[in-house]
Amino acid sequence: MSKVAIYARFSSDNQREESIDAQVRAAEEFAKQKKWVVVKKYIDRAKTATTDKRQEFQRMMDDSAKGLFDVILVHKLDRFSRNKYDSAIYKRKLRKGGIKLCSVTEFLDDSPESVILESVLEGMAEYYSRNLSREVMKGMRENAYQCKHTGGCAPLGYDVDPVTKKYIINEKEAPAVRLIFQMYLEGFGYDQIVGKLQKRCYRSKLGRPIGKGSIHDILRNEKYSGVYVFNRSASKDWDGKRNNHSSKAEEAIIRVPGGVPAIIAPEEFARAKEKMQANQRRPGAYKAKEHYLLSGLIVCGECLKREGKAYSMMGNVKHSGRDKRKHVTYRCSNRENTKQCTNKELNREYVEEFVLEQLEKQIFSDKAIPQLVRQLNEYQNRKKQTDGKEIERLKGLVADLKKQMDNLINAIAKGVSEGVFAEKLQKLEEEKAQAEATLMELGGVETKQLITEEMLRKMLGTFREYVKAHNTLEVKKFISNYIKQVIVYKDHVVVVFVLSVGGKSEGLSIKTQIQRCKMMNSKSCA
Repeated sequence: MSKVAIYARFSSDNQREESIDAQVRAAEEFAKQKKWVVVKKYIDRAKTATTDKRQEFQRMMDDSAKGLFDVILVHKLDRFSRNKYDSAIYKRKLRKGGIKLCSVTEFLDDSPESVILESVLEGMAEYYSRNLSREVMKGMRENAYQCKHTGGCAPLGYDVDPVTKKYIINEKEAPAVRLIFQMYLEGFGYDQIVGKLQKRCYRSKLGRPIGKGSIHDILRNEKYSGVYVFNRSASKDWDGKRNNHSSKAEEAIIRVPGGVPAIIAPEEFARAKEKMQANQRRPGAYKAKEHYLLSGLIVCGECLKREGKAYSMMGNVKHSGRDKRKHVTYRCSNRENTKQCTNKELNREYVEEFVLEQLEKQIFSDKAIPQLVRQLNEYQNRKKQTDGKEIERLKGLVADLKKQMDNLINAIAKGVSEGVFAEKLQKLEEEKAQAEATLMELGGVETKQLITEEMLRKMLGTFREYVKAHNTLEVKKFISNYIKQVIVYKDHVVVVFVLSVGGKSEGLSIKTQIQRCKMMNSKSCA
């Protein structure tokens, strides 16, 4: 009497759970007719057969080597696999172990005709799967041209209108997205952004803490700038794996500007994208033996004029002359890669001193300080209004958490086991305490004093002390807070200032005028 393992599967969450029961019932009746004994059942729910990445399927194949059964029984052969390559591999493995694969509706023997029929059935199953995928994609593309949601979970900050199926802004989540972009553009790292989001009690769509991987995906998601994007991610490979960071060819991607309500201004998204690309181009910056105050800020103006693309200028060290004197310079990264750039290398000390002089002249001069004080206080007033909205959101969150806690406590009072809700109650208490702590912190916004000229002059004094002490890290932090970009041309330098006073916690960005300075050839390295 043969020992039988039943394998059943359905491939979509849209299929009914009853289809599994029907497959198993039919297999059991078939085994009973054959006087076979069912010893194992393996069930994969909402798993496609175009890949072998199925937990129960793999457990069944592992058990097949242990001699637990003699036959694997499926309702149809396409339940086993719709991929001819996988089907051949796993059937060969079963044959080596002396195990037969049988179908309830397509019972085949060992005759040559059955071999041909089995091959035809497998080919038809694979054709059906690929054709279905093509038809589904056709419908999804039509929805995409109309900027409709095509499935899956909406990105953080958006919901899907149940009537129009289009994206609408979720006003409770959108501030988290704006905070991520704001902090990233101000120079915060992912860890600091994660910490701030946790402190503000923001969560992902699934209610989990927002991690660094999610922040990376949010920063590169064009939807936040108002561009509807569909079919960007590369297709699965032959092994059924997909790399979501790899994109398809541009002609295959559907992009509709203005197809989604924007949460982030397009120019802010462009700046974030440019910064991410610049960081990818300089992976060795954190290992450099020489310290460059302008790394990540200094770009080649000649390439910008010629190609419209700002290539970073990288630190470079070389030795020349009889005494092998060391020269430390900035050099265009495109010069080495393509040999197209004709811009000169620039002596590090010269350009860094020039930028520091301009910083003190334009930002901390007696003429500029009164204007900066006015701008900073205007910003503080705007920030007070923003914090006021955040306070209201947190108050609503605290009230909602308290209501959930009260409901749990009432359930316990009515006799429900305390152990069932103890962990949930503790988690709600922690979230409530965090929200209340942030509320208290933001509540101090009303008492913040106005910024004065004396405060700015003290800040200038601190900066001068760092420069005098050659405290590279602090000076670099100061520079990155106040300067957006340094653009180097053959005969002049452009310094674009971005003001971020009060440290990163203030988060102020004010673009000021562009300053130019003619550079002497004697000051640069050929």
